[in-house]
Amino acid sequence: MAEFKVHRVRFFDYMPTAIRAMAFNPRTERLAVARADGALEIFNFADNYFQEKVIPGQDGRAAEALCWLGQRLFSAGLNGEITEYDLENLRPRYTVEAYGGPIWSISSNSQGSLLAVGCEDGTVKIFEILEERIQFQRNLDRQKGRIISLCWHPSGTLIAAGMMDMIKIFDAESGRATHRLLVERGVGASKSREVVVWSIAFLSDHTIISGDSAGKVQVWDGLTGTLVRTHLVTKWDVLALSSSQDESSVVAGTSEGTVVQFQFLSSNVGQQDKEWVRTRTFKNHSHDVRGLAHTDTAVVSGGMDTQLVVRPLLDKVEKNTQESALRKIAFPHRSLVCCAKKAGLLLFQFPDHLELWRLGESNGHGSPGDSLPVKRKPEKLIQLKRKGEDHISCSALSPCGGWLAYSTVSSFRLYRLQNNTISVTKVSRLPKDLRSAQQLCFSSDSTKLFASSCRSSVLVVDLNQSDCKYLHTLRPKSGSSQPIHLLCVSEDGKWLATANTDCLIHVFNLDKLKLHCTVPVYSSCPTAIAIHPTNSNLVVVHADQQIFEYSLVQKEYTEWSRKLQKQGLHPLWMERDTPITHIAFNPKNPAHIILHDTFMFCIIDQNLPLPEAKTPLYNQMTLRSLPESERIMHSHAFKICKNFQHLLCVRLLEDHSLVVVERPLLDILSQLPAPVRQKKFAT
Repeated sequence: MAEFKVHRVRFFDYMPTAIRAMAFNPRTERLAVARADGALEIFNFADNYFQEKVIPGQDGRAAEALCWLGQRLFSAGLNGEITEYDLENLRPRYTVEAYGGPIWSISSNSQGSLLAVGCEDGTVKIFEILEERIQFQRNLDRQKGRIISLCWHPSGTLIAAGMMDMIKIFDAESGRATHRLLVERGVGASKSREVVVWSIAFLSDHTIISGDSAGKVQVWDGLTGTLVRTHLVTKWDVLALSSSQDESSVVAGTSEGTVVQFQFLSSNVGQQDKEWVRTRTFKNHSHDVRGLAHTDTAVVSGGMDTQLVVRPLLDKVEKNTQESALRKIAFPHRSLVCCAKKAGLLLFQFPDHLELWRLGESNGHGSPGDSLPVKRKPEKLIQLKRKGEDHISCSALSPCGGWLAYSTVSSFRLYRLQNNTISVTKVSRLPKDLRSAQQLCFSSDSTKLFASSCRSSVLVVDLNQSDCKYLHTLRPKSGSSQPIHLLCVSEDGKWLATANTDCLIHVFNLDKLKLHCTVPVYSSCPTAIAIHPTNSNLVVVHADQQIFEYSLVQKEYTEWSRKLQKQGLHPLWMERDTPITHIAFNPKNPAHIILHDTFMFCIIDQNLPLPEAKTPLYNQMTLRSLPESERIMHSHAFKICKNFQHLLCVRLLEDHSLVVVERPLLDILSQLPAPVRQKKFAT
């Protein structure tokens, strides 16, 4: 592996916020995750669990519950509003006031025609689903207590609602309550202590399963309104429930951080009678499990400790395969760090502000592996707070360090930086087309700004000393309406490559300001793209870990790429469960491709042979122990270093030194007593 001078940066204090709710769409295999800061994330489970979309949050818009309705996504929150999201432009489409106080739960019928919400004032409100909006239809019979949880019967005729100390079953057509199921407080519990029915599941055979604040999972007969069985699973709260598609399994999430599975099984072999039996307990969280999704092969959970955990059910998958591995998704699959490689500056993106840092300097030289003494410590130059309530969706810093830009879903800001005097000047006159952006990047000479807009288009803006001017809008011919999530410009300023969540990669000629080519479509979403500075080859890595190299001059895959696809990537490379998030190139050696994911830094040497399936992939420590004369015999193209906990960014500066931004996994809740329940009743 090539030797670099490395800046190890550990002062990016970014930490994801708690997961508040989850909803899984089995038809599209998409998981929606709502976080405490109001942000929503969409994961594609069919594409190696890639986080393909992020909708930034907004102050006061935290979702308490999520619901898919076909390919439409809705949320409800304690602000009393129902929100539908625009998944193409990554923003709220509209918001409807329910006029029932805080909303605790939201659920749709299986027919996709009606939406029900449970409100603080004791009403279950029904909304009709229209093509463009939702419309209030009616209230069900009002109850004395707040409606905490909701679930439709698959027939669409009944609704089960969890409340304080009871469960009500409503006839969805008449609005009348047909049954009242009283929930026990538990042995030794105070009579004055109310039991909160946090979660509920309504199965096809009219079985109702509930989870409550007394730590019980209870099974009810919804036809007669009688209690069938009680499972005491925790001393604290059962906060979430989720059932499998075939309704043979139900999982429950607790405030102790455990997930308990129940299965509908015969108590004795050969008997026909079945009952709900507790079968497994998973402990993958440190605090409250607030969201659950039960897929065909795994249990997905998330909560206060911010991690999304995919726990495979080993009776549903083949053992010792990629699908049988436990996954923990802790950090976003996109970069929140931007580097001004000519100025030695770093820009850190937070939801509510940006931080601009100057890298430290060292004096002297050392041998490989030495820690050099620091002559000048890193320095925070600027902390820039966003304007308005919308959180920052994207940001960029020009390579010269003289320009800074950021966008929310409703506004765009551009600033001129003076690093010598550490001053920031806002550019007040912006082109009218530049209202907001989904992705931003600057040209290598810092004279142009590229901002992705709606329908996979890109705005080109010309920059001068203190002003900017709109030049052109680059539009692909594909007509795709999906958002661009990757932007990349070549060093010579001739090419601009874009990638969107339709797996389409477009390359534009910036000299002619028109589309140059569209890379052949691959089934997996691109996670990182980069253009080689000397040969204009586009390198793409996809969510399924495949690597392609495409010649922009010849408009075809390179010989190296064809060889790689013919031989196939190493099995250990393909089994990695974190996506590549950045690609760069080594100016000292054009054959070196530099890339990284959350745990691994890799240099691919195109001059060396590709590793065979039986060759050790992680062999760098082995090579260092061998004499130099023998290393060539055992070396291969993939030079990998795994000595990282959470690698958020690797960038190459103009002096050929590496900036490595790491984030140790910190439990931000370690000082809190467990369990800690985040749900608070509105006063």
